[in-house]
Amino acid sequence: MKFPSLFSPLQIGPYQLRHRVAMAPLTRMRAARPSLVPRPLNVEYYAQRATAGGLIIAEASPVVATGFGNPAVPGIYTEAQVAGWREVVDAVHRKGGIIFLQLWHVGRVSHSSFQPGGALPVAPSAVPIPSEFKAMTADGKVVDYETPRALETSEIPLMIEAYRQAAKNALAAGFDGVEIHGANGYLVEQFLQSRSNLRTDQYGGSIENRVRFLLEVTQAAIDVWGANRVGVRLSPYGIANGSGEADPMPLYSHAVKALDQLGLAYLHFIEPRSSGAGRAEVNWQDVPSAMVLYRPLWSGVLIAAGGFTGETAESAIAEGHADAIAFGRIFISNPDLPRRLHRGYPLTPYNRKTFYGGEEVGYTDYPEHDEMA
Repeated sequence: MKFPSLFSPLQIGPYQLRHRVAMAPLTRMRAARPSLVPRPLNVEYYAQRATAGGLIIAEASPVVATGFGNPAVPGIYTEAQVAGWREVVDAVHRKGGIIFLQLWHVGRVSHSSFQPGGALPVAPSAVPIPSEFKAMTADGKVVDYETPRALETSEIPLMIEAYRQAAKNALAAGFDGVEIHGANGYLVEQFLQSRSNLRTDQYGGSIENRVRFLLEVTQAAIDVWGANRVGVRLSPYGIANGSGEADPMPLYSHAVKALDQLGLAYLHFIEPRSSGAGRAEVNWQDVPSAMVLYRPLWSGVLIAAGGFTGETAESAIAEGHADAIAFGRIFISNPDLPRRLHRGYPLTPYNRKTFYGGEEVGYTDYPEHDEMA
C-alpha cells in the first residue's frame, strides 16, 4: 500500500489539490485605513504565495463592524471590501491557486475603541478576559480587557445572519469557499467553552447548547456555499486570548461528531503546541495532539496546523493523522514554501517584529529561493 505524501494530490470538496501544503490564515494588519479594504500590497502578498493547485486560507476577516479587535484587518461586510478581496482572489486564481476566506468575529477579544460608537465588545456572557492578557486600544495603548456585554438571545439570530451575509459577500468576491473561525478564543469558541459561556438560554449550559452557535453559523455558510465548500477551524487545547476548557475531550468530541454529519470540505485543527495566536512562541511539552485525538471521530478531510516542519508534516500525512498541513509563520518568510519543501531547499527564518502592521518589510520583501541563489 502506497501512503500519501505532502506532494500527492488531494480532493477537498470540488477542488483537486496538487499538493497538501496549505497556507494558514494569518492576521497581518495591512489593510487600508479607515476602510479596511484589501489593497494592492495585499494582492501582491497573496499572489506571491499562490501555487497551481495549492490551497490558501486567507486571513480572518470580520463579518460585521463589531467583530474587530485589531487595527487594519480587512473586513468582508462592505461593497468596497468585497471589491478589494476580488482583486486578491483574481490574482491567486491567475496562478492556478484555490483560496478560501476565514470568517471572523472576535467577540470579547476587543476594546470599546474599536467598536461602533465606543460601545462595549459583545460576547456570550459578561466575562472579561483575565488580566494576565492585555488588550490594545485603537490608538495603541496596552490596557486590561473590558468586561464585554452579553448578547441578548434575540441578538444571536442577527449575529448568525451577519455570518450568512459575509458568506454571500465572499462568494461575490470570487472565493472558492469559506472557513468558520471557531478557534483561538474568539466569538465562536467563547460560545463553546464553559469558562466564557455562562448563559442559561438555549446557547448555554449543556455541551449541546454551547455547540449550537457553532453549528448554526456553519449552517448559515452552508446555506450559501453548499457544505463541500465550507471548512471549520478549531483549537481544542488552545490557550489563546484567555481560552481553555478544563476537559476539552467531551466538548470537542461532541462538536466534531456534529460537524461530521454536515459533509464539510474539511476540518482544520490548530495543534496545542502552537496556540499563542501569533503573539508569542508557544511550545507546550507533553500535550495531546488534536489531530490524533479527534481523527477517529472525523470522516472527512482533516487539515492540521501548528509548528510543523516539512518532516513532521510528511509523517502526519503518511501516518494518516492529517490529510493536509497548513503552514503559517514559515509561509510568511518563504513565499515559495511548497517548492522549497518539495526540493529540500533551506528555509528563510521569519521576523516576528514585522508580523503585524507596516508595509512591504516583512510582508512582500521575502525572496524566493531562486532569487536568493
